[in-house]
Amino acid sequence: MLTYPNIDPVAISLGPLQVHWYGLMYLLAFLFAWGLATYRAKQRGWTPDMVSDLIFYGALGVVIGGRVGYVFFYGFEQFLANPVWLFQVWTGGMSFHGGFLGVMLAMLFWCKKYQMTWFQTLDFIAPCVPTGLMFGRIGNFIGGELYGRPVTDPNFALGMIFPTDPLQLVRHPSQLYQALFEGLLLFILLWWFSSKPRPRMAVSALFLIGYGLARFVVEFFREPDNGQLFIAWMSKGQFLSLPMILVGLWMMWYAYQKKIYDWGPQKNS
Repeated sequence: MLTYPNIDPVAISLGPLQVHWYGLMYLLAFLFAWGLATYRAKQRGWTPDMVSDLIFYGALGVVIGGRVGYVFFYGFEQFLANPVWLFQVWTGGMSFHGGFLGVMLAMLFWCKKYQMTWFQTLDFIAPCVPTGLMFGRIGNFIGGELYGRPVTDPNFALGMIFPTDPLQLVRHPSQLYQALFEGLLLFILLWWFSSKPRPRMAVSALFLIGYGLARFVVEFFREPDNGQLFIAWMSKGQFLSLPMILVGLWMMWYAYQKKIYDWGPQKNS
């Protein structure tokens, strides 16, 4: 069994000013996204202003969509009892699926400003997202939140006891599983796939498939939200990820049927 590092959630404390690790992870996520997008922009002739605006719009989508998604997907009853809770972001609670929808909506405004197609933009930004997911899950781990289900084998090498767990059971560090599979490995896959010209929608499709599958599998090791499964054996995270996989598979098929290329020697649109 591993020992939980029990890191102080406050990374920097300067008098009344406290900077939490979770906030720093968000900062790192956006900085990495900006750096990766800047590098990718060189292949497509995008300007620095386009990249900066893209990250700004995306950050708004992540924060607003993530909070609204969490409230409506995982705490709607609490919202009905206290609608002001939606704005109490300091109490915690962000949803990937809500943030994902928020980013897609934000990209519509960016596309209108720069006269780009929606999928042209989503294909560009998709490989820059997984590193942000990785940092976010590391932030969850440091905060001792969203931990895993109890291990079935008491001798399981990766099991640990989280101080925030009221039951003090040996659990899976599912935040680290997610950081690895939804973050690092998905980033490597998408970065490799998008390094060469692909049909429009193909990169976005691979993101949906890759994230959906990774999240669906890791959910078997993560404690269900509110401690309860959503339907039978399926958690709400799995329920929300399943459409991503199905839509992604259809998009990949459609992309290679249409074969529209936005950059590279095959560019035709």
